[in-house]
Amino acid sequence: MRIVGGNLRGLKLAEVGEGDAVAHLRPTTDRVRESIFNLLINGSHGNPIPGARVLDLFAGTGALGLEAYSRGAAHVSFVDDGVKARALIRQNVEKARATGIADIWRRDATNLGPNTDPAYGLVFLDPPYARGLGERAIVSALAGGWIAPGAVVVWEEAQPPVIPAPLVQIDQRRYGNSLITLARMTEA
Repeated sequence: MRIVGGNLRGLKLAEVGEGDAVAHLRPTTDRVRESIFNLLINGSHGNPIPGARVLDLFAGTGALGLEAYSRGAAHVSFVDDGVKARALIRQNVEKARATGIADIWRRDATNLGPNTDPAYGLVFLDPPYARGLGERAIVSALAGGWIAPGAVVVWEEAQPPVIPAPLVQIDQRRYGNSLITLARMTEA
């Protein structure tokens, strides 16, 4: 796995190895990650990355959040409750020399609680497939004030997710087994 664009392009990320069956580590492939960022940067909805505060839920290896950092995001908060995942995220944040702009939280993404910091303008959501965890996590993020008005949510799942209001779907594309859904938070 490598960073595919931006000023860290080509940076080799830590190997998942055998992975962690309990944590359900399933890193987004380089090709799918590149497609996601092409959608974000070139889409008709405007590029949400430069200067963004990024929330990476079910962060796994941290590749999505670090890709955003490589392309100009100002801050990334990684959320994962897996021990192996957090170790991989820490390794990758160090490789990217991003320790000053990153938070790594051991937290259940489906029960975030209230956000005490500024809300996030870009949210990545890559839950274990077909378990309904993405829907629970996004409801938790909305209830806790984690998602800023106008924010873009990038949701990777196997099947079309149920997108709760006030989020509105703006795009959806299939890449092999992965279905990428982009949604925008209403401004009000």
